Amino acid sequence: MMFSMTNLKIISVLALGLFLSACKNSKDIYKGLTAAQIYEQAEKNMAKENYHQATKDFEALEARFPYGEYSDKAQLGLMTAYYKHNDYPLATSAADRFIRMNPYHPKVDYAYYLKGLIKFDQNYTFTYKYLPLDKSARDPSTAQAAFEAFKELAERFPKSEFIPDAKKRMIFLRNQLASYELQVVEYYIKRGAFLSAVNRANYIVKHYEKTPAIPKALAAMVMSYRKLGMNKLAEDSLKILKDNYPESIELNHLR
Repeated sequence: MMFSMTNLKIISVLALGLFLSACKNSKDIYKGLTAAQIYEQAEKNMAKENYHQATKDFEALEARFPYGEYSDKAQLGLMTAYYKHNDYPLATSAADRFIRMNPYHPKVDYAYYLKGLIKFDQNYTFTYKYLPLDKSARDPSTAQAAFEAFKELAERFPKSEFIPDAKKRMIFLRNQLASYELQVVEYYIKRGAFLSAVNRANYIVKHYEKTPAIPKALAAMVMSYRKLGMNKLAEDSLKILKDNYPESIELNHLR
Protein backbone atom coordinates (compact mmCIF):
# COMPACT_ATOMS: atom_id res chain seq x y z
CA MET A 1 0.00 0.00 0.00
CA MET A 2 1.31 3.42 -0.94
CA PHE A 3 1.06 6.41 1.44
CA SER A 4 1.26 10.04 0.41
CA MET A 5 3.50 12.42 2.32
CA THR A 6 0.40 14.05 3.79
CA ASN A 7 -0.88 10.73 5.15
CA LEU A 8 2.53 9.94 6.62
CA LYS A 9 2.59 13.28 8.39
CA ILE A 10 -0.86 12.65 9.86
CA ILE A 11 0.17 9.20 11.08
CA SER A 12 3.35 10.64 12.60
CA VAL A 13 1.41 13.33 14.45
CA LEU A 14 -1.07 10.76 15.77
CA ALA A 15 1.73 8.45 16.89
CA LEU A 16 3.48 11.30 18.67
CA GLY A 17 0.22 12.24 20.38
CA LEU A 18 -0.30 8.70 21.61
CA PHE A 19 3.28 8.54 22.86
CA LEU A 20 2.97 11.79 24.79
CA SER A 21 -0.36 10.66 26.20
CA ALA A 22 1.16 7.40 27.39
CA CYS A 23 4.03 9.29 29.00
CA LYS A 24 1.58 11.55 30.75
CA ASN A 25 -0.50 8.62 32.01
CA SER A 26 2.58 6.81 33.29
CA LYS A 27 3.69 9.85 35.26
CA ASP A 28 4.54 9.09 38.86
CA ILE A 29 1.70 10.81 40.72
CA TYR A 30 3.36 10.12 44.08
CA LYS A 31 6.71 11.68 43.23
CA GLY A 32 7.77 14.16 45.88
CA LEU A 33 4.91 13.33 48.25
CA THR A 34 5.60 12.57 51.88
CA ALA A 35 4.18 9.52 53.63
CA ALA A 36 1.67 11.74 55.39
CA GLN A 37 0.48 13.25 52.11
CA ILE A 38 0.00 9.87 50.42
CA TYR A 39 -1.85 8.59 53.47
CA GLU A 40 -4.10 11.65 53.50
CA GLN A 41 -4.83 11.13 49.81
CA ALA A 42 -5.70 7.48 50.44
CA GLU A 43 -8.03 8.40 53.28
CA LYS A 44 -9.78 10.97 51.10
CA ASN A 45 -10.35 8.35 48.41
CA MET A 46 -11.70 5.96 51.02
CA ALA A 47 -14.11 8.64 52.23
CA LYS A 48 -15.25 9.21 48.63
CA GLU A 49 -15.66 5.41 48.21
CA ASN A 50 -13.09 5.47 45.45
CA TYR A 51 -11.68 2.20 46.70
CA HIS A 52 -9.81 1.33 43.52
CA GLN A 53 -7.67 4.47 43.77
CA ALA A 54 -7.38 4.06 47.52
CA THR A 55 -5.77 0.64 47.03
CA LYS A 56 -3.25 2.25 44.68
CA ASP A 57 -2.52 4.93 47.26
CA PHE A 58 -2.00 2.47 50.10
CA GLU A 59 0.10 0.20 47.87
CA ALA A 60 2.30 3.17 46.97
CA LEU A 61 2.56 4.21 50.62
CA GLU A 62 3.62 0.72 51.70
CA ALA A 63 6.13 0.36 48.83
CA ARG A 64 7.74 3.78 49.31
CA PHE A 65 7.69 3.90 53.11
CA PRO A 66 7.96 0.26 54.28
CA TYR A 67 9.22 1.36 57.69
CA GLY A 68 8.20 4.07 60.10
CA GLU A 69 4.94 5.31 61.57
CA TYR A 70 2.95 4.90 58.33
CA SER A 71 3.93 1.28 57.65
CA ASP A 72 1.20 -0.20 59.87
CA LYS A 73 -1.33 2.38 58.70
CA ALA A 74 -0.63 1.45 55.09
CA GLN A 75 -1.17 -2.25 55.76
CA LEU A 76 -4.36 -1.70 57.73
CA GLY A 77 -5.69 0.72 55.16
CA LEU A 78 -4.81 -1.58 52.28
CA MET A 79 -6.66 -4.59 53.66
CA THR A 80 -9.74 -2.41 54.23
CA ALA A 81 -9.56 -0.91 50.74
CA TYR A 82 -9.28 -4.38 49.19
CA TYR A 83 -12.28 -5.52 51.21
CA LYS A 84 -14.37 -2.50 50.27
CA HIS A 85 -13.44 -3.03 46.62
CA ASN A 86 -14.61 -6.67 46.90
CA ASP A 87 -11.10 -7.98 46.30
CA TYR A 88 -11.66 -10.70 48.89
CA PRO A 89 -8.60 -12.88 48.14
CA LEU A 90 -6.30 -9.84 48.31
CA ALA A 91 -8.02 -8.58 51.47
CA THR A 92 -7.62 -11.98 53.14
CA SER A 93 -3.99 -12.20 52.08
CA ALA A 94 -3.32 -8.69 53.42
CA ALA A 95 -5.02 -9.51 56.73
CA ASP A 96 -3.06 -12.75 57.11
CA ARG A 97 0.16 -10.94 56.34
CA PHE A 98 -0.58 -8.25 58.93
CA ILE A 99 -1.32 -10.91 61.56
CA ARG A 100 1.87 -12.76 60.71
CA MET A 101 4.04 -9.65 60.80
CA ASN A 102 2.33 -7.89 63.71
CA PRO A 103 0.99 -10.55 66.12
CA TYR A 104 1.07 -8.14 69.09
CA HIS A 105 -0.07 -4.98 67.33
CA PRO A 106 -2.80 -3.10 69.23
CA LYS A 107 -5.03 -3.30 66.14
CA VAL A 108 -4.34 -6.89 65.14
CA ASP A 109 -7.84 -7.80 66.36
CA TYR A 110 -9.19 -5.78 63.44
CA ALA A 111 -7.38 -8.08 61.00
CA TYR A 112 -9.08 -11.11 62.58
CA TYR A 113 -12.43 -9.30 62.48
CA LEU A 114 -11.96 -8.39 58.83
CA LYS A 115 -11.29 -12.03 57.94
CA GLY A 116 -14.66 -12.86 59.46
CA LEU A 117 -16.38 -10.07 57.53
CA ILE A 118 -14.86 -11.32 54.27
CA LYS A 119 -16.20 -14.83 54.80
CA PHE A 120 -19.53 -13.43 55.99
CA ASP A 121 -19.91 -11.43 52.77
CA GLN A 122 -18.80 -14.36 50.63
CA ASN A 123 -21.61 -16.32 52.22
CA TYR A 124 -23.93 -14.34 49.96
CA THR A 125 -23.54 -13.90 46.24
CA PHE A 126 -25.39 -11.19 44.35
CA THR A 127 -28.18 -13.66 43.57
CA TYR A 128 -28.76 -14.61 47.18
CA LYS A 129 -28.64 -11.00 48.31
CA TYR A 130 -31.42 -9.82 46.04
CA LEU A 131 -33.58 -12.85 45.28
CA PRO A 132 -35.96 -14.43 47.82
CA LEU A 133 -34.18 -17.77 47.99
CA ASP A 134 -33.63 -19.87 51.10
CA LYS A 135 -30.02 -19.21 52.09
CA SER A 136 -29.99 -22.17 54.46
CA ALA A 137 -30.20 -24.55 51.49
CA ARG A 138 -26.78 -23.49 50.25
CA ASP A 139 -23.44 -25.15 50.84
CA PRO A 140 -22.68 -24.23 54.48
CA SER A 141 -18.88 -24.29 54.18
CA THR A 142 -18.48 -20.51 53.79
CA ALA A 143 -20.94 -19.80 56.61
CA GLN A 144 -19.00 -22.24 58.80
CA ALA A 145 -15.71 -20.54 57.87
CA ALA A 146 -17.17 -17.13 58.77
CA PHE A 147 -18.41 -18.48 62.11
CA GLU A 148 -15.00 -19.97 62.90
CA ALA A 149 -13.25 -16.69 62.01
CA PHE A 150 -15.45 -14.70 64.40
CA LYS A 151 -15.07 -17.41 67.03
CA GLU A 152 -11.28 -17.12 66.81
CA LEU A 153 -11.57 -13.35 67.26
CA ALA A 154 -13.75 -13.84 70.35
CA GLU A 155 -11.37 -16.38 71.86
CA ARG A 156 -8.21 -14.38 71.21
CA PHE A 157 -9.56 -10.90 71.95
CA PRO A 158 -12.60 -11.16 74.26
CA LYS A 159 -12.42 -7.43 75.03
CA SER A 160 -12.09 -6.27 71.43
CA GLU A 161 -14.37 -3.45 70.30
CA PHE A 162 -15.47 -5.71 67.44
CA ILE A 163 -16.85 -8.46 69.68
CA PRO A 164 -20.47 -7.16 69.95
CA ASP A 165 -20.88 -7.10 66.17
CA ALA A 166 -19.02 -10.39 65.74
CA LYS A 167 -21.32 -12.12 68.24
CA LYS A 168 -24.44 -10.87 66.45
CA ARG A 169 -23.08 -12.27 63.20
CA MET A 170 -22.21 -15.55 64.92
CA ILE A 171 -25.81 -15.93 66.12
CA PHE A 172 -27.06 -15.28 62.61
CA LEU A 173 -24.60 -17.78 61.11
CA ARG A 174 -25.37 -20.39 63.75
CA ASN A 175 -29.08 -20.15 62.98
CA GLN A 176 -28.30 -20.51 59.29
CA LEU A 177 -26.13 -23.58 59.88
CA ALA A 178 -28.83 -25.17 62.04
CA SER A 179 -31.39 -24.49 59.31
CA TYR A 180 -29.13 -26.19 56.80
CA GLU A 181 -28.95 -29.28 59.02
CA LEU A 182 -32.74 -29.23 59.26
CA GLN A 183 -32.97 -29.25 55.47
CA VAL A 184 -30.93 -32.46 55.51
CA VAL A 185 -33.27 -33.98 58.12
CA GLU A 186 -36.29 -33.16 55.97
CA TYR A 187 -34.57 -34.65 52.95
CA TYR A 188 -34.02 -37.95 54.81
CA ILE A 189 -37.65 -38.03 55.98
CA LYS A 190 -38.93 -37.53 52.44
CA ARG A 191 -36.73 -40.43 51.31
CA GLY A 192 -37.93 -42.66 54.15
CA ALA A 193 -34.46 -42.77 55.72
CA PHE A 194 -35.82 -42.31 59.23
CA LEU A 195 -32.77 -43.57 61.12
CA SER A 196 -30.57 -41.06 59.29
CA ALA A 197 -33.16 -38.37 60.02
CA VAL A 198 -33.05 -39.20 63.75
CA ASN A 199 -29.26 -39.05 63.85
CA ARG A 200 -29.11 -35.71 62.05
CA ALA A 201 -31.91 -34.21 64.17
CA ASN A 202 -30.14 -35.38 67.31
CA TYR A 203 -26.99 -33.63 66.05
CA ILE A 204 -28.95 -30.37 65.78
CA VAL A 205 -30.28 -30.70 69.33
CA LYS A 206 -26.79 -31.31 70.71
CA HIS A 207 -24.84 -28.72 68.72
CA TYR A 208 -27.30 -25.92 67.95
CA GLU A 209 -29.17 -25.36 71.20
CA LYS A 210 -31.27 -22.21 71.50
CA THR A 211 -31.72 -21.91 67.72
CA PRO A 212 -35.14 -21.81 66.02
CA ALA A 213 -34.37 -25.21 64.46
CA ILE A 214 -34.56 -27.10 67.78
CA PRO A 215 -38.36 -27.61 68.05
CA LYS A 216 -38.48 -28.74 64.42
CA ALA A 217 -35.61 -31.14 65.01
CA LEU A 218 -37.38 -32.61 68.06
CA ALA A 219 -40.60 -32.99 66.10
CA ALA A 220 -38.67 -34.75 63.34
CA MET A 221 -37.24 -37.14 65.94
CA VAL A 222 -40.71 -37.93 67.30
CA MET A 223 -42.09 -38.63 63.84
CA SER A 224 -39.06 -40.66 62.73
CA TYR A 225 -39.01 -42.77 65.91
CA ARG A 226 -42.70 -43.51 65.41
CA LYS A 227 -42.02 -44.61 61.84
CA LEU A 228 -39.26 -46.87 63.12
CA GLY A 229 -41.55 -48.35 65.77
CA MET A 230 -39.40 -46.98 68.60
CA ASN A 231 -42.32 -45.66 70.59
CA LYS A 232 -40.48 -45.20 73.90
CA LEU A 233 -37.88 -42.95 72.26
CA ALA A 234 -40.66 -41.14 70.42
CA GLU A 235 -42.43 -40.41 73.70
CA ASP A 236 -39.18 -39.23 75.32
CA SER A 237 -38.56 -36.80 72.46
CA LEU A 238 -42.16 -35.61 72.62
CA LYS A 239 -41.83 -34.91 76.34
CA ILE A 240 -38.71 -32.81 75.76
CA LEU A 241 -40.58 -30.86 73.10
CA LYS A 242 -43.59 -30.32 75.39
CA ASP A 243 -41.47 -29.25 78.35
CA ASN A 244 -39.29 -26.80 76.45
CA TYR A 245 -41.52 -25.58 73.61
CA PRO A 246 -45.12 -25.88 74.84
CA GLU A 247 -46.37 -23.26 72.37
CA SER A 248 -44.54 -24.52 69.31
CA ILE A 249 -46.40 -25.11 66.06
CA GLU A 250 -44.54 -28.41 65.67
CA LEU A 251 -46.06 -29.71 68.94
CA ASN A 252 -49.56 -28.90 67.76
CA HIS A 253 -48.95 -30.85 64.57
CA LEU A 254 -47.91 -33.94 66.54
CA ARG A 255 -50.97 -34.00 68.84
